[in-house]
Amino acid sequence: MTAIEVSGLSKSYDGVLANDDLTFTVETGEVFGYLGPNGAGKSTTIRTLLGFQSPTAGSATVLGHDVREPRELRRAKAHIGYLPGEPAFDGSVTGEEFLDYQAALKGDSRRDELLDLFTPPLEKRIREYSTGNKQMLGIVQAFMHDPDLLIMDEPTSGLDPLKQAAFNRFVRDERDAGKTVFFSSHILGEVRRVCDRVGIIRDGRLVTVEDVDTLLERGGKRVHLHTAEPLDERDLALDGVVSFEQVDREVRFTFAGDYNDLLAALSDHVVVDLEIEEPPIEEVFMHFYGETDAESEGSTPSDEPGGPRDV
Repeated sequence: MTAIEVSGLSKSYDGVLANDDLTFTVETGEVFGYLGPNGAGKSTTIRTLLGFQSPTAGSATVLGHDVREPRELRRAKAHIGYLPGEPAFDGSVTGEEFLDYQAALKGDSRRDELLDLFTPPLEKRIREYSTGNKQMLGIVQAFMHDPDLLIMDEPTSGLDPLKQAAFNRFVRDERDAGKTVFFSSHILGEVRRVCDRVGIIRDGRLVTVEDVDTLLERGGKRVHLHTAEPLDERDLALDGVVSFEQVDREVRFTFAGDYNDLLAALSDHVVVDLEIEEPPIEEVFMHFYGETDAESEGSTPSDEPGGPRDV
């Protein structure tokens, strides 16, 4: 069974489309990364999938249940773990009291296992927690009832590098055990480490859905070229050459074209050194977004115009 199926899904706020005609599927047993900067529409999609709001148009199913039908979705939620982008806690209770309450609602068969990996100070009141400790507490509550599907909004936000690495290993292990993971992120390095497939959302619209290897291939390779005589961009006027930089007899560029064409163009020049490597994932991302979206990195955390945050 497909874990998530989205068809023509749209959501507008006061006439502004936060999600625009989204169509994609998440297969059972895969890690699907939902990528885009703040404001792209990631959290809006997640809130609609979980039934916190109704779509303006289109449809979606989660674990075979229609998100537009509250009674159906309630049956699915017993098998879903959810981590919001900014978990809201009652700061007056301790971490242990919070988990006890969650356990009474949905069970906690994996609680001890998770607390060995993620270590919020359970004896303290949550108001005393750091951002990282709140995030670890949220991760524990999302996984502790052993759900079949995990839906998470920016799950590593606030975690230190060691806990991020532990989380990534844990997610891979969950996938290997047959779990399905859907998470939104703007941390592009997570893609290579944990995702099987990736959807990129831009201004509420889905730009592409790719497996990770294809995504990286489409982003091209980073070429560092040293020649006996200086080259300029006209010497390499090929399809697929972007971000050309020249310093004396060395040039750097990203190449997403045919390597036979590149070698043919270089045959008239004396090549001293040539390096071809995978580009940083950030460059792959910008291949889909372009410089015009750079301002979105400084946008507000909410994913929809005037919309509420997750609670």
